[in-house]
Amino acid sequence: MTRARSQQICCQDTPYYHCISRVVRRAFLCGFDQTTQQDFEHRRQWMLDRLAEIETVFCIDVCAYAIMSNHYHLVLYINKEEVDALSDLEVIERWRKIYSGSDIIQRFIAGEALSKEHHELIAKIVAKWRNRLEDISWFMRSLNEPISRQANFEDNCTGHFWEGRFKSQALLDEQALLTCMAYVELNPIRAMMAETPESSEFTSIKQRIDEDQAVIQKQQQQPKKGETEPHKSLFLKEFVAEGNPLSNEIPYLYREYLELVDWSGRAIREDKRGAINSRFPSILIRLGIDEEQWHKAMQPKGAHQFSRAMGRCEVMREYAKKLSIKWIKGISISSKLFPT
Repeated sequence: MTRARSQQICCQDTPYYHCISRVVRRAFLCGFDQTTQQDFEHRRQWMLDRLAEIETVFCIDVCAYAIMSNHYHLVLYINKEEVDALSDLEVIERWRKIYSGSDIIQRFIAGEALSKEHHELIAKIVAKWRNRLEDISWFMRSLNEPISRQANFEDNCTGHFWEGRFKSQALLDEQALLTCMAYVELNPIRAMMAETPESSEFTSIKQRIDEDQAVIQKQQQQPKKGETEPHKSLFLKEFVAEGNPLSNEIPYLYREYLELVDWSGRAIREDKRGAINSRFPSILIRLGIDEEQWHKAMQPKGAHQFSRAMGRCEVMREYAKKLSIKWIKGISISSKLFPT
């Protein structure tokens, strides 16, 4: 049974969410369509460009992403502190980067003399926009609608390009966050679109690795005369060595996370299973994650074993109570994946 989005996404439960959006009518988001023999690879850049644009508007941070042929994954963080700290003028400036706004806002920006009633109306509009800046539904809408229009124009057709509703999954604790991020990063490897994480095009892990390499190269050589700065890429949420669970930064060591994703990528490939190093990544041990169940979670339908939420067994039970439901899909899997 479909539940209202307001019941599925709530900052008080968790600020982290896994979102998936798929295309319809056998449409291709990007890549090469063997059926029609058409190449839509350029649409991947459409997605990244739009993500980079709206990320500067919304108070929602991108932790991980993977853009596939007929769907994409995002792991998002609702930055409540950032949106609360914005002034009314900053809210207006942000929102008007992608939406024009009503006539009264245009007059306010132009510095016209307005009545008390007008200012009260402006205050209501600003409050509404402030709420939208932390709303994942509006974030996904602002991402999907322009892509849909561009794709329909290119395909010379009309109608829905995306499925009616994007799917969202609450990540209730740091174990769930780590599992979901690794699952998202390994999508191209599971789909046999890439050999390694660093060669996985249009994923957040490749972007992080490329940015690290660019910094090293920049430190090693002086910029050439007339050399232009590279195109600004999507800003990704940073890792910290130590942090509170589900804090403003991802509470893991970045180096350990890279090691974990690489290890998981080798573990899920049958032709390389025997090459796994006997040393088990320490971060899984510390978080009490079972190795065998981790392998299963990294498989193509691993995340689908959970439904609207992912986390440790006791956390999922508490989440179910808040939703006033007796059962939530994934509790039995959670008890095996996160035994401690």
